[in-house]
Amino acid sequence: MSHELSIRLIDTHAGGDVSRIVIGGIDPLPGATVREQMEYLRDDADGLRKLLLHEPYGMPEMSVNLIVPATDPEADMGYIIMEVMGYPIYSGSNTICTATALLQTGMIEKREGRQRFILESPAGLVHIEALVENGVVEAITCEGLPTYIDTYKASIHVPSIGDVTYSVAYSGGFYALVEAADLGFALTPDEERRLATCAHAIVEAIQAHSGFSHYTLGDVGPLPFLHFMGPVEHVADGFYRSRSATYVHQGVICRSTTGTGTSARLALMHYEGTIQPGDKLETVSLRDSGFIGEFTGSRQEGTHQVVENTITGKGHVLARSDTVINCDDPMVECDGLHHILTSGHRHSMD
Repeated sequence: MSHELSIRLIDTHAGGDVSRIVIGGIDPLPGATVREQMEYLRDDADGLRKLLLHEPYGMPEMSVNLIVPATDPEADMGYIIMEVMGYPIYSGSNTICTATALLQTGMIEKREGRQRFILESPAGLVHIEALVENGVVEAITCEGLPTYIDTYKASIHVPSIGDVTYSVAYSGGFYALVEAADLGFALTPDEERRLATCAHAIVEAIQAHSGFSHYTLGDVGPLPFLHFMGPVEHVADGFYRSRSATYVHQGVICRSTTGTGTSARLALMHYEGTIQPGDKLETVSLRDSGFIGEFTGSRQEGTHQVVENTITGKGHVLARSDTVINCDDPMVECDGLHHILTSGHRHSMD
């Protein structure tokens, strides 16, 4: 007799970044807020993240989002983001994918035209606008987190690379921002492996040299991300475009430009005085997918000019599945998972 576990998934992608949305099979989690539920998963039930992001079920380039009931009465649903580096409190591409999946499954009623709803992320409430045409979710616009520049044009010596000029933004995580051309990159698909290697070296050097603290959240961990910036093209009045590439983990350049990376770019452009409220920036990935960030306003928070912004992209459904997890499989690690799996999704197999 072997024991088989089952989790209901919808696989989606936005800009090429695959997000696995868990819509069934997990028990309600303890915690008065979605943030506390995320912390429970992180500290006591990390098996779900590990299972779905590693062989034989997944790979590190993917993300996982667990749908949970909202704890805030203003929100329609909640979600927890899981990535290979851990549990980010917010992600633009994951939010776009999650909102799309909720609409496509009917967990949030899909209505023709423009509709608005609110999701509860570990970072707090996120206002969503969906554009539905002929029953298809054509676009999701979500709020980016309040974003600011922490460090502007610092320099660091990186072994094997030399002196590197970088800025640091916070947009849901701390991002190093570097000019791709200064490092010899044109941001073409054939450069992906070298971009990842270069970014890893720079991030390691910055982590060894500096720690960063959010002005209200405090210590949110070492700087994990790096965004390569291509030249900014002025496409039309109030509309800009730039090739971009975002590093998120050793060996991994995101398929998309990422929503938080796009927010970081908007903060830097505002800091340098090159955009005004209402202006938009389209970031374009190595695979020519894009997100559009809009600079909606700014405010002073202590010593920081905080940028308010939105991110727009399109999510696509790839697959719907009941994923079978056989804990007798020697390649499958079920520790940290059994105690959160819904009893109705446990099966036995002779």
